[in-house]
Amino acid sequence: MIAINELVIPAARKGNLEVLQELINQKADLNVRDEKGYTPLIIACYNNQFNAAKLLLEAGADVNLVDNGGNTALMGVAFKGYADIAELLISSGADLNAQHGNGGTALMFAVIFGRNSLVRLLIDKGAAAEIAENKGYTAADLAAQQGNEEALNILYDHRES
Repeated sequence: MIAINELVIPAARKGNLEVLQELINQKADLNVRDEKGYTPLIIACYNNQFNAAKLLLEAGADVNLVDNGGNTALMGVAFKGYADIAELLISSGADLNAQHGNGGTALMFAVIFGRNSLVRLLIDKGAAAEIAENKGYTAADLAAQQGNEEALNILYDHRES
């Protein structure tokens, strides 16, 4: 028989709300990790499963747990460009300035991958643009390297205000 905790991540990946709710009712561990350190919330967010992420958060999943690389759910959605899930995570207490193993932040992911609506959202919600990753680069430095002028403008406008 499969332990209920082994079912949470696959249900989160697929956004199977009925199964997730039943697992929650059976007191499954909502912060269980797979071999890469992914939690059900990280998996749901990365796979654009808004309702699954919302259900997990409402049931007590930890919004700031990290995978084996130090990445949070917010970093994953910043990379993927899922603004609605980013809003959900932020309103649930996601750490805007958490840094993964190389010092990168959700803001840096958004800048590097051209997710400029997320750059604006993160800045508007209070993400610190002055944080530097392990090589000393800030979000503005990374935006310049990527030729992401829109992100640079967002970052500079924020600095001016």
